Amino acid sequence: MTDSSKPYAKELDATGLLCPMPVLRTRRMLDEMQAGELLLVKASDPASVQDMPAFCKMSGNRLQMAHVKNGIFLFEIEKGLGRPDDDIVADPIRQTPQIE
Repeated sequence: MTDSSKPYAKELDATGLLCPMPVLRTRRMLDEMQAGELLLVKASDPASVQDMPAFCKMSGNRLQMAHVKNGIFLFEIEKGLGRPDDDIVADPIRQTPQIE
């Protein structure tokens, strides 16, 4: 399901979890990672669309990409230095065509 050109250090499947669990589990996993590593988070909670970008901005991590594929929200997060950054902007969530 992941793009082989993306070197994800870790993947988190938070599907089926409701707010605030996807963000809390994301924070826990990012705490174990080194700055610059990529984390792929899969979530099904519609609230994650607002929660994940806000979390990344407040925690100093960078939301590289956010999109929807087959009804699952995918977030590519780069582990930051832990300092909030007001200049962080994430791509809008977009629908990816279903692959059969």
